[in-house]
Amino acid sequence: MKVSEANMKKIDLSRPAFFFIVATRALLGAGIGLLAAGRLRRNRRRQVGLTLVAVGALTTIPAAITLLRSGKAAETKKIAAA
Repeated sequence: MKVSEANMKKIDLSRPAFFFIVATRALLGAGIGLLAAGRLRRNRRRQVGLTLVAVGALTTIPAAITLLRSGKAAETKKIAAA
């Protein structure tokens, strides 16, 4: 049985950028969790869940841009060092 190795990219992020990305994922996850949970009244759960999903989804765009820029910056450093 042949085991293949995974290629991983190393991306250097500042702490604020890292925490921003983590927060967007947490908001999105919390919103989805609330939509699926049954602890709040249905109407309230739906309102809060949709709000968290919307905030998480909308903040994903700048988070993705931050990641892409960070990856390109690391790639540029690698090329310049070569």
